[in-house]
Amino acid sequence: MAEVLVYVDHLDGAVRKPTLELLTLARRLGDPVAVALGAGAADTAATLAEHGAVKVLTADAPEFADYLVVPKVDALQAAYDAVSPVAVLVPSSAEGKEIAARLAVRIGSGLITDAIDLTADAKGPVATQSVFAAAYTTNSRITQGTPVITVKPNSAPVEPAAVAGAVEELAVTFGSAATGTKVVARTPRESTGRPELTEAAIVVSGGRGVNGAENFAIIEALADSLGAAVGASRAAVDAGWYPHSNQVGQTGKSVSPQLYIASGISGAIQHRAGMQTSKTIVAVNKDAEAPIFDLVDYGIVGDLFQVVPQLTEAIKARKG
Repeated sequence: MAEVLVYVDHLDGAVRKPTLELLTLARRLGDPVAVALGAGAADTAATLAEHGAVKVLTADAPEFADYLVVPKVDALQAAYDAVSPVAVLVPSSAEGKEIAARLAVRIGSGLITDAIDLTADAKGPVATQSVFAAAYTTNSRITQGTPVITVKPNSAPVEPAAVAGAVEELAVTFGSAATGTKVVARTPRESTGRPELTEAAIVVSGGRGVNGAENFAIIEALADSLGAAVGASRAAVDAGWYPHSNQVGQTGKSVSPQLYIASGISGAIQHRAGMQTSKTIVAVNKDAEAPIFDLVDYGIVGDLFQVVPQLTEAIKARKG
């Protein structure tokens, strides 16, 4: 059966959820071959095999940690040359999209980014995308070379499919550009104990209607009751009420959770572009004419300072 190359996103050997989703999609196209790079790469093998990776190619070298992006592209190209896959799948993070784009240029192939689904027919992979601020859904295929496709988190279920998962060391030769940009310092991200925004199954976001940084505690309380990530609109971020790293929208992060709760968010087009592919959308807004209500599955016209705390208490009571 044809092989599909899957780039592994992991942290010191802990495989992140978007990669496991990629393995589910890769099995629709062929036999997944995973490529794990950097510290802890060998430790990913068991998890990857449990989710269908028939082969795990690993490589570790100082270049992966000390320099930006290009060493990983060199390694993925080496894996491509060794496997000759029918497609290359990469998680649709900022780094993932840069890696995918550079690889596509090197191998002379087309690139599709931010796919939300993958299928296959007699001509090869077909990618579904949500485009033009999620106003349209398109189906696309690569017409030149081997398809290189990045896939958004939460686009597929994580489905275990245990296989032997042979582990092989990948031989990588780094090019002259690999050491062009050096990492000189790192600052660990402060942990909130909440899920990563782009990977979370539930996201609770606040906007201009939250009316102050101190009031985001209401949004956080609801998120914590649901085990959710916290998001914010651009208006809230620009006002300094919440960090930019939590911004959802066209100029922030794109999310596609199972449940998205928007509180005090009017529904400007740039915000909708970042969350419109959510499976179920709930909005709380005191303005019955707010554009967000044109998009939602469930809408509550009311004051978020009354509705959200009541919702939080109801969830806690049901859990209790």
